[in-house]
Amino acid sequence: MQPINRLKNDERGFSMVFVALGFMAFLSASMLAIDVGMLMTARSQAQNSADAGALAGATALAYNDFDDRTPTGPAVTNALSASRTNQVMSVQVNVQPEDVTFPNDPDGYPTRVKVNVWRTASKGNAVSTLIARYFGMETADISATATAEASAADTMTCVKPFTIPDRWLVNGNTATPSTGDTVYNPAKDVYNGNLDDKANYTGYNAERDKGTILTLKTDNQSKIAPSFYFAWDMEGMNSGASDYRWNIGNCNVQKMGFNDLFVAEPGNMTGPTKQGMGDLIAKDPDARWDPTTETVINSNARTGMSPRVVAIPLFDPAYYYEGKMNGRNASLRFVNYMGFFVEQMNGNEVVGRITPIGGLRMGGKYTPKGAFPRVIRLVQ
Repeated sequence: MQPINRLKNDERGFSMVFVALGFMAFLSASMLAIDVGMLMTARSQAQNSADAGALAGATALAYNDFDDRTPTGPAVTNALSASRTNQVMSVQVNVQPEDVTFPNDPDGYPTRVKVNVWRTASKGNAVSTLIARYFGMETADISATATAEASAADTMTCVKPFTIPDRWLVNGNTATPSTGDTVYNPAKDVYNGNLDDKANYTGYNAERDKGTILTLKTDNQSKIAPSFYFAWDMEGMNSGASDYRWNIGNCNVQKMGFNDLFVAEPGNMTGPTKQGMGDLIAKDPDARWDPTTETVINSNARTGMSPRVVAIPLFDPAYYYEGKMNGRNASLRFVNYMGFFVEQMNGNEVVGRITPIGGLRMGGKYTPKGAFPRVIRLVQ
């Protein structure tokens, strides 16, 4: 009996039980530290992929083709390319044309792009685990979704010191817009400058008018009032020819809203206009307009748009013709801001193309639904 009692009371090897239990706890902690951390990283990368795709799609809507939502159109292809470029754990996500959709914004306008990306078992590319596989979980499903939109801007900056009237309907005829015209007849012509009434707003439109050739600064034969050559006073920044030239060739960071009132700047200032335009074109001398793609190509701009794509304020023609038209106190109400690619100087005139342009969303006093400039932003 003595040997049996000795074995019963023998505690040798019992520490192995604690080692085994501790090892299980260590594996569990490792699974949490390694696999959960890895899956959180994968989820973050998947969200980056979805965000990039949605932003690329919204950018293509605003700048390439707003109406093309086909699987081979720029919005879908750019969204797919951006999403696939942003890999998840060094593996490309699964995202197909049907994963790119175009929901409406709260106003019912199709400005949004939604992208879903996948690394799941059903798509054949689930994320493999490291430690959890020993507990029966060999893979994990990761997915993400994002929605971006080309929102209306409420603020503009880098606005140039000349302006043109917004577009109206000649004699009220919907088939005869006043593109490029400067003489408004309040007795016959019809202008609707309400940008919240998008269906009936008669002004310039980034999608419809893209690529249209316009002349911005008039000469003596085409001015609409004595001494008004479509220059405006940038709140004291056009105090002389050198300021005027600088504002043409550079970016004035003054922030401007919609329906703001300004006054006309009298005088032709032919020399400063040519000099300022020369300064501007010299910043990107090889850029040119491609009529096939309706985009600016050969730009040397490292990021963003060519500096020759500028913002031009559009004034309310009815307000102008009903008010004081002549002299320094002629009142201008800027209802919109048009994107414009400066092609060349033709004599004393600035010639170029209408093009989409970005703006700012600063929480301004008024955000018009039909604003020409757009802001690309994530909304979900």
